[in-house]
Amino acid sequence: MNQEKLTIASRQVSPDQIGELEDRFYEFNAARTGHRDYAQLAFVAEAAGAAVGTIAGFTWGGYCELRQLWIDEDHRSKGLGRRLITTAIEEARSRGCVAIYLATYSFQAPGFYKRFGFEPVVEIENRPVGHSDFIMRLAL
Repeated sequence: MNQEKLTIASRQVSPDQIGELEDRFYEFNAARTGHRDYAQLAFVAEAAGAAVGTIAGFTWGGYCELRQLWIDEDHRSKGLGRRLITTAIEEARSRGCVAIYLATYSFQAPGFYKRFGFEPVVEIENRPVGHSDFIMRLAL
């Protein structure tokens, strides 16, 4: 039997390499579940040709996962976050999703998401140290 010498080393991984890894996970998951309906979900708010807010995630297998919601500092507290989250919720509904999941830290926006009906499913205390990490769900 041919024995390869394997090494494990710490390395920086490029965004392209991470994308390739995500593709491998998707193929594995799709083969096991039969769900081959992955689709990116993203909306960008622009002002004067520049991005000032973005919401991004994906839908797959009847669910939506929101990974990022970012608003430029100068455009916060003006309703842009509300517009982006409601747009994403409506898009998830139109794709037939039954729920939306997201993660947020206690110092970020759990109260913001609660206003839209998201409920904490899991709280991981002291992650990062001194704070909590929440997984939240909105049933559609």
